[in-house]
Amino acid sequence: MKRALSLLLLLTGLALAPLRAATDGEVEARRTAMELAGAFGNDGFKLRDGVALGTLEAGKPKLVQVNLYTGNEYWFSLAVDGAGKKVSVSVYDETGKKIDAEPYQDGVTAAAGFSPEASGPYFVKIELVEGASAEFCLLYSYK
Repeated sequence: MKRALSLLLLLTGLALAPLRAATDGEVEARRTAMELAGAFGNDGFKLRDGVALGTLEAGKPKLVQVNLYTGNEYWFSLAVDGAGKKVSVSVYDETGKKIDAEPYQDGVTAAAGFSPEASGPYFVKIELVEGASAEFCLLYSYK
């Protein structure tokens, strides 16, 4: 029994090891992204579990892979903290072809919305267009 308990405690510790406290910039970016995603919530979109956080640098876009399903509509909402000035969001299919998505851009926030024609993997490209290195938060909503 002691051995099983010790193993359980060890595994619990390993599972929690990757957790870290969010930086002030990530908290600010998440708050702003939640405000933007909330606007889509007014149109019936539900916030998807999970979030992408990190640092964006000008000229160094990041790709986030997502699995999307035909019949759903999606919005990807991005925000950065005060160090960033302008961001953009674009979506690509699994072959690298840019998807014609409905854009939204307002300085430190940007979003892209679309309905996939085929289920499968897609890539969301986020980038800092203007400003200094900034903490970001990317959320996505669906209906």
